[in-house]
Amino acid sequence: MSESLHPVENNRARTPRVSRRVAVTALAAVLLAGAATPAAATADSRAAAGQDRPELQKAIQEFVDSGYAGMQMRVNDERGEWVGSAGVRKLGQSAKPPTNGHFRIGSTTKNFTATLMLQLVADGKVGLDRPVADYLPDYELDQRITVRMLLQHTSGLFEYTGDFYPDGTYVPGIPWQGKEWVDKRFHTYQDEELVRLALSKPATFEPGTNWRYANTNYVLTKLLIEKVTGHSYATEMKRRILGPLKMWHTKVPTASPEMPRPHAHAYYRYEDAGQWKTIDVTRQNPSWISAAGEMISTTEDLHTFFSALQGGKLIPARLLAEMRKPHPKSAGLFGSYGLGLYVQDLGPGCVGTVLNHNGSNNGYGALMYSTPDGKKTMTASITMGDAAIDQAQVFPKALEKLLKQVFCGGRAAG
Repeated sequence: MSESLHPVENNRARTPRVSRRVAVTALAAVLLAGAATPAAATADSRAAAGQDRPELQKAIQEFVDSGYAGMQMRVNDERGEWVGSAGVRKLGQSAKPPTNGHFRIGSTTKNFTATLMLQLVADGKVGLDRPVADYLPDYELDQRITVRMLLQHTSGLFEYTGDFYPDGTYVPGIPWQGKEWVDKRFHTYQDEELVRLALSKPATFEPGTNWRYANTNYVLTKLLIEKVTGHSYATEMKRRILGPLKMWHTKVPTASPEMPRPHAHAYYRYEDAGQWKTIDVTRQNPSWISAAGEMISTTEDLHTFFSALQGGKLIPARLLAEMRKPHPKSAGLFGSYGLGLYVQDLGPGCVGTVLNHNGSNNGYGALMYSTPDGKKTMTASITMGDAAIDQAQVFPKALEKLLKQVFCGGRAAG
């Protein structure tokens, strides 16, 4: 994504040149799979065995051939379910990533967070166009910033990972890349700390006048959820979404660095004293990205969630329509942004509109796509290895080919 894969994608395109390659790496990069448990592996084997779809296997193999360590993917459509993987589960070994492996989904988390917030709107606990300051008075937010603006990235709030101002001035935030992040990858951040840092800086634009992707919006959304429900974000996520959908393999880790088994390993390449190094980052503390990108899931659970959401099973039709209204200034690699969701037109010869919210953390990438009726989905995980990849060039091309195979019957998308 130059936007690449997410958590901090759009900011990456604005970071200084030296760090830009690393930034895009975090975006477009990468996945986490897992070693399959016997029962799940058998089920996935049956799904794959029921379909001979070499074009899908070829599409994910192209990611690996481009330098990624591994990839797992699940497609559900009119032909049934297909699962497959390519590459390796761990560098130096030959085993493929398991097709039921856990992985960090990065900014795909934002779609879960937005859905949870819209459920509260449906329940009358929150007003979509009410000032956030009405619910969180202690933060002294600009009264013009509404709940909708948080979900839509139109608040103008400073991005706590670092941000650019209109005059080109770059102001750094917390370390999220390079050796600085490596040295602090097990550090625990508090949500209030991240928000206070953002609020200590001037806004990048007047509320509602522009669009800019910022994780700050979703950390504030988490705080709002906790304030109006009286429960933790993790508790509400389990109660309202994960439990009802029986998504037993999806986790809200908070500050835990652990990765549930089965999983593939993910790696991070960075420069230290003029030397390039690669380390295993399967274990990392995701508190720095909070409700903007912390969750762990599987391709099966992501399919369950996104299909249910688009099929109208999680929020009322009127709010699903609001979620799908793209902001005119938000166009990018994944389409245009609504409320925690990208809307993308693949053009003639394809299925038409697809909804998505991809994501990435350092070492991991996630893809989550669906048709508007929820009946055709593609979910995937990509893991980084030790190869030096020009993400800005490699990822968009590989993604375009993948979308072409899954949603366009092999014809060119867009």
